[in-house]
Amino acid sequence: MTGIDRRPEAESEYADRLRRSERLWNRWSDWYRLSERDFEPIRRELIDRLGIERGDAVLEIGCGPGVNFEPIRAAIGEEGRLVAIDYSPDMVAKATARVDERGWENVTVVRADATTADLGGPYDVAVATLCLSLLPDVGHALRNVYDALEPGGVLGVLDLQPFQSGPARVLNPLVCRFLWWYANWNPDADVPGAVAAVFDDVERLDTHLYGTAYTIRATRSAGPT
Repeated sequence: MTGIDRRPEAESEYADRLRRSERLWNRWSDWYRLSERDFEPIRRELIDRLGIERGDAVLEIGCGPGVNFEPIRAAIGEEGRLVAIDYSPDMVAKATARVDERGWENVTVVRADATTADLGGPYDVAVATLCLSLLPDVGHALRNVYDALEPGGVLGVLDLQPFQSGPARVLNPLVCRFLWWYANWNPDADVPGAVAAVFDDVERLDTHLYGTAYTIRATRSAGPT
């Protein structure tokens, strides 16, 4: 895979998207719980299907205020560890407060850009819910996650897409515009295609909400790459 585009115009666009994401998600961090319950069953179902075991090391990308921490920690137990990253300082503060309130000593929250940060590792499982399509460079973020996984490690993805069929497709321009305004969502980010380009085995699990939400399980090869 080629490196990140370092042309001045590309770097400027990348930085602009990061700044806008930071600004928007700082704004929405106080209201995130209003939508948290809408996706909770889908999040938990995805996490249940990733085969997380006690003692596993788990990486969460775009953790927000920590809505996935409880089911992940229930799966890894006291013996495992969870490292969660987000780019929004306010989201990181809220996720850290959640950890502190519950006394979870094996959960670490870090402010970082998933595309360029050293993610540490190796991890047994990575989780990315409702975040990959917001990133300026989803392909390189996925490569970074891939490199942080153990051979045989698993990535679970929950993300959004426009309506794929039926008369509701006429609403796609409005849906895309709203999600860009609300979340800095990039409708041109082909998350399933990017996952397939990076990972060795990819399974599309389910679709939800009339086809606008989907889940993916992807695996890094157990052998050399």
